[in-house]
Amino acid sequence: MTRRGHFAFLALFLLRTFVLADGEKLTDNTPIDERDLKDYPMVIWTGMEAPVFTYEQLAAYCAPILWFSPDEPILAGTSGKEIMVPTSFPFEDSASTPIVYYRYRRFLTRGGTEGDVIIPNDDLNKTKINFGQVDAIDLDFFFYYPFEEGFGSHPHDCESTQMKVVMLRYPESKKYKYVLAIVRVIGKAHMNLWYDNTLEPDKRTLFPIHIMVEEGKHASCPDKNADGYYTPGYDVNKRVNDAWGVRDVMASGVMYTGNYEAWMAKRRWPEHRVFPPLPQDSPHYKKYVKNGVYAPDHNIYQLRPFPGIEQAEPSLQKVMKIYGVLDWPQFDVKTDYDELVEWFEIENFVNSYSISLRAQEQVGLSLVLPLFVLRHFEEPLSGGFILNRLYAKSFVFDDIGYNLLYTPSASRWLDSYFAAGAEWIREVAEDGSSKRRRQFVTEAGVKFRFNIRFSKLRFLTALGTDFYGVRFGVQNVGAWDIRNMGYVVEVGAGVW
Repeated sequence: MTRRGHFAFLALFLLRTFVLADGEKLTDNTPIDERDLKDYPMVIWTGMEAPVFTYEQLAAYCAPILWFSPDEPILAGTSGKEIMVPTSFPFEDSASTPIVYYRYRRFLTRGGTEGDVIIPNDDLNKTKINFGQVDAIDLDFFFYYPFEEGFGSHPHDCESTQMKVVMLRYPESKKYKYVLAIVRVIGKAHMNLWYDNTLEPDKRTLFPIHIMVEEGKHASCPDKNADGYYTPGYDVNKRVNDAWGVRDVMASGVMYTGNYEAWMAKRRWPEHRVFPPLPQDSPHYKKYVKNGVYAPDHNIYQLRPFPGIEQAEPSLQKVMKIYGVLDWPQFDVKTDYDELVEWFEIENFVNSYSISLRAQEQVGLSLVLPLFVLRHFEEPLSGGFILNRLYAKSFVFDDIGYNLLYTPSASRWLDSYFAAGAEWIREVAEDGSSKRRRQFVTEAGVKFRFNIRFSKLRFLTALGTDFYGVRFGVQNVGAWDIRNMGYVVEVGAGVW
């Protein structure tokens, strides 16, 4: 990447991520030497030369604190140093401490070859990363639990938290030429991208990041200020309406897939935390030192590289395959600013579409796609989505329509929606000639969604979506003078 490109990406990073206490966003006009890095808790390392970290070292700088519910079944009443979860995969050697696995899913490099980026070692923990050639990393942490409880319970529960890590460069600085920072934390929930608990850190974020572990089901969710409570819009600040949050009530065996409610989560207490092996030179190490000892009242987990699946039994192999990229790491060359912005901004499901059968006197088709076709628009005040909807009232495609459609979320099992747009109706005169009449239409109703991944219909996920649903609505013709009303039913695949 060119020097100009690095400064452009830095400007984007600062503008999006570093937020001051009064709410104003810091520009990159302030020299790095004059900044107090205490205001930027997402910074996990600084130095004057490009670092060479081992896999294990870098994972330790980034690794989260895990925070369990006091009623977590797998804890069996333990707390503090007695907590022994997460544990190792059953085909690996056990340990006298909890185990957390890491995976460097992808390196975004400045060019060159794979050999310029990593220095291999037979012991993966000791494989080295040359940050002279690396701009950013997708880093994943995995937590294995022998079982889970509640709705759809099963043995072999593997959960994860993902992080985006960037290396910022300040060639003119006399204090911090290299700054390593975590710019996004994603707590994964129930293997569905729409349920992701995503946090973009700011000044008020406490690191190492606390990850709340859902009782019984073990979904992961960031706790931005480590207060032991889940607060939507604060602990999770991306796609808040769809974020799963922490639903400890799931352990009771009841499935809640509507919007999050405060009564679904229990408060976390300090004694139910498990700590990472944080390096002593981490800027966050001292805050957890008591009488010269790091985290003296808590167990400290061991970090291991995410293993291959060859030795796992078939049922566990299926669980591990869900997280993909078994042959890690992967390497992508990002040589300009736009490519790095794409890495930071774009998520895997932004180009999701829905197709349905539409019944309105006749049977036709309906297609819903993102407002910008390849990118969604999330309405900033309510948090919902504005989408394009195209439909034909019959398979003859004589009568067609286009709407802008608003829906509060993409994953709740029951949602309202509102749409407005136009229809073009083909009219045939007595002499056989035809013309199209345009009419303004509005439509409102409810959408029922069903996540079929854990049902007997899960084979339908092969079509590229976990969600199927049905929409019931009422359509009005006319803007101010409503001339006609009728029912609309749509049944199909996709979140919309």
